[in-house]
Parts: sequence; C-alpha cells; structure tokens
Amino acid sequence: MRKIASSWQNAKQEHMSTAKAAIPVIDLFAGPGGLGEGFSSLLDDKGNRRFEVKVSIEKDPIAHKTLSLRALVRHFKKDKIPDCYYDYVQGKITREELFGHPSVPEAARLGAQEAKCAELGVTPHKEIDAWIRDALGNAKQWVLIGGPPCQAYSMAGRSRLRPKDPENFEKDKRHFLYTEYLRIIKEFGPSVFVMENVKGMLTSQHGGSPIFDRILSDLRSPGNGHEYRIRSLVVEGEDLDPHDYVIESENYGLPQSRHRVILFGIRSDLAGQAGPLLGQPERFLLKKRKGKVGVRSALKGLPLLRSRLSKEPDSQEAWLAAVKQAPHGLKGWRLPIRSMIETEMDAAWKKAQKYESSGGRYIEKEIIFSGALSDELKSWYHDPKLGGVLQHETRSHMRSDLHRYLFASCFAKLQKHAPRLPQFPPRLLPDHVNMSAEAVPFLDRFRVQLADEPSTTVVSHIAKDGHYYIHYDPSQCRSWTVREAARLQTFPDNYFFEGNRTQQYWQVGNAVPPFLAKQIAEVVLDFMESSEG
Repeated sequence: MRKIASSWQNAKQEHMSTAKAAIPVIDLFAGPGGLGEGFSSLLDDKGNRRFEVKVSIEKDPIAHKTLSLRALVRHFKKDKIPDCYYDYVQGKITREELFGHPSVPEAARLGAQEAKCAELGVTPHKEIDAWIRDALGNAKQWVLIGGPPCQAYSMAGRSRLRPKDPENFEKDKRHFLYTEYLRIIKEFGPSVFVMENVKGMLTSQHGGSPIFDRILSDLRSPGNGHEYRIRSLVVEGEDLDPHDYVIESENYGLPQSRHRVILFGIRSDLAGQAGPLLGQPERFLLKKRKGKVGVRSALKGLPLLRSRLSKEPDSQEAWLAAVKQAPHGLKGWRLPIRSMIETEMDAAWKKAQKYESSGGRYIEKEIIFSGALSDELKSWYHDPKLGGVLQHETRSHMRSDLHRYLFASCFAKLQKHAPRLPQFPPRLLPDHVNMSAEAVPFLDRFRVQLADEPSTTVVSHIAKDGHYYIHYDPSQCRSWTVREAARLQTFPDNYFFEGNRTQQYWQVGNAVPPFLAKQIAEVVLDFMESSEG
C-alpha cells in the first residue's frame, strides 16, 4: 500500500512539474520589447515558456507595431515560426497578409493584441487597469517590468534641457512618469517588479533633493498596504549605496558597456516566505561571465558593406573616389603617426574596392559566427530558418564625414583608442569647431567602436547620426547599420523593427538588451519558485 501511495505521489509531482503554467508578465513603457523578449525567452526542460507577456504598453505607434509583431512570433517555438513570417521580414508579403495568413492561427493573432498602443499618464487609468485585470485573471504570482522614459534623468538630457529653461525643466512631467509605474504597483501588488532606468537617475535633483531617494521610498511603500524590499541584482544586501543598483552589462556576457540602474522589488510577504533569500542572498544575484565580448566577435558573419554618399549622387565609383581623397585631409598635420595612418588609409581604400553593396532590408547569406562567442550567445542570435541578415543597410554620409571616419578608424586601429577632436588634423575638423572647451563640450564626437572591446552604450541618439558609432573596419568607412546596433544590444537576428531606418535606430537605442533581460528573468524565476517552496 505504501509503495502504491509513493508511486501515486511521484506521478502527481511529475505531472505538476510538467504542467506548470507560465508566470504572467505586464510590461510598461515597453519600447520595442527588449525586457519582455528576455523574460519570454526563458524555457523549461520541455521547451515551454516560464514567463508569458500578457500586456505590453508603449505609446510610440511604430514601436507598438514592432511589439505586436514580436508577440505574434512568440506564440510559436523558435523552430516552428511559420514561413510566412520570414516572407514578411524579407519583404515578400505585406504585414496584413502575414496577420491574415492561414499559417498564423487565431491564437497568434489574438496574442499580438497583448501589445497596447497607449500613453501612461494620458490614457485613462480605468482602461489600463481593465487590460491588466483581464490579463492576470486569477493569477497569484506575476511580474511587473518596464523602464519609465529617462530624458529628464539622463546626463545628456539634463545638460540640454536645464540650462535653457530651468523653470520648465523642474516642471517636466517626465520626472514623475515613474509614478505611473508606481500606481500599477499600488493598485495590483505584483509579486515582484523589475524597473530599469539610466544611471543619471542616481544624481538627478528635483526641487533641490535627489530624485532617486524619493523613488526608492515610494517603491518601498506604494500604498494599499503593499510593502516591498528593493534589492540590487549585483550587490548583496538591502542597505546599499545608490551605485550598487547599477548593472554593468559588459560583465554579463554582452558586447556593450551599458550601465543602467535596475531595481528588483520583492513584495515583503513573499520575501519572508523565501528561506533562501535569507540564508543564501547571493543566490539571487546575476553571475558574472569570464572575459568580455568585443564588437568584432559580436558582428562576425555580417556582410561587409560600403557606406553611401549624401548630398551628391551616390555610386560605388563616386564613393570610392571620395574615400580615396581622404588622405588629403592630413596635409599640414605634423604628428609622427601620419605616415602610418596614410599607409592604413591606402590599404583600406584598396580593400574597399570589392564592396559593391550598401546592404538592404534582407541579404541572403549563410551566417558563420565568431569562435570567440559563447555557444549560448551564438544560439541566442542565430535562426537558421532566416537564411540571411535583416535590416543591414548603411547610412549615407557627407564626403567630409567619410574622410573623418576613415582617419578616425585608422587612428583607432593603430593606437587602440579613438581620437579626440584635438588629435584630428586641422583640415578634418568640422568647419564650425574651434578647440576651446566651451565650444566643444564633447571632444569625442567622432567615436570609433574598438574591435576587441565591448561597444560604448547604444543610445537613441544613434537615430540622429552615426558619429558616435564609427565601424572599427576602415575599409567600410561608415557607421553602424540597424542590425549591427541590434547585435550589440543582443536582439536575436530574426527580430524585425518596424518603421523607417531612423525609427528602427531609435527603437534599438531605447531598448533593454534582451540577453541581459533573460539573465534577470532567471534570477526572478529562481526567487519566485523558492518563495513557493
């Protein structure tokens, strides 16, 4: 009898382990879906999702289109994505034809409705609350994620906005968009939340007091009887310095030095139930990876492209002629390195003669990844069904900028660091620049991304110009494509960004890197399962 009972219990436990429902996720200020992508990519040993994004809210209509497209894709396992999706991203069918295709079941079409085009703080609370309430149903455990817009906190935003109009800067409602996030916590009491923002939040002041202190206090006690413990994902304990909440992504296997504040909020009653949180607090921290991933390794396998000419007719011949003129900009420059740079420029021009293509929406090509990448990251990026590269198209650059890019990339190749403006030959300086610190607050405005180092932070400014994102390869003489920026942000290669190229850059720059989000999701899942236990 005891043996029968034991067998029944084992069968019951096995059934429970295989039948675990996905934990609901609500994503606010979702952008193109980087955080949600990371959470929804976490699978159990049967290939089932452990988290399911139920609602994602984004105000930008183009980013919303990206979100809803990805929601459709997530309905399928990676190796079961229907062929009509690849037809769409390759430009063979329209979006309407994709969503109406018989290979896309009704469930997938409905799943795409998880993405809501709405503006928190403007769309009525009643409407937003109804979406969340319907999506959660009777779920007891669920996760809130998101990153309120950061322009009012970022160093660049503050330097741009505050001096012009200090009074309006103080009134800027973007200081308090986190209160929309806070309101959802107060109303619904998620089991845990993950909130992301720029490092500038730590030093931002409002009304003479640190905004970060206020945010922490509000999140700890949002109201309605809810209390939260706010933890760091990289430093143990709760009595922390503000900088202890900063995650430096290059330490966690990402090819980018992106430093962001990420707060891990745990509802206090659940924290009390999770024994390991008290006995093994280090268990709920991100695990540092050995070594760092460089730009060259992350971009390996992508087709080599020439850039294009702007403000004049473009062709391969015209572009090559413009690149060949670049060494003339070194006349009158007396540094000892000049002859070596001229040699590099000449070699780059000779190599560039075989680049005919400037890329496009889709390039058919077998992708071979760098041996320096971990198997985990290769698998993360690669989709063999894609059969090529999406959204890998170069920008057009003015002839004068081509000359600066070629000089800067040759300099960086030789010196192992990007040149600052005082190191540029006088003929290559922008016409309006003089060398006073007041006139040139950003001396690194032409920044080469070094081949064997993680990139600098990919930000939304990449949508405006490519000066901070010059390719390390002098022969390509250009800034990054959307796909290269997406690789460095760790979006999978089959992730498609809607909109024109400027809008695509903006989405990539504003996103949370999905591969980092996946690692955060692993910590969150471990905690939630330990609290259940």
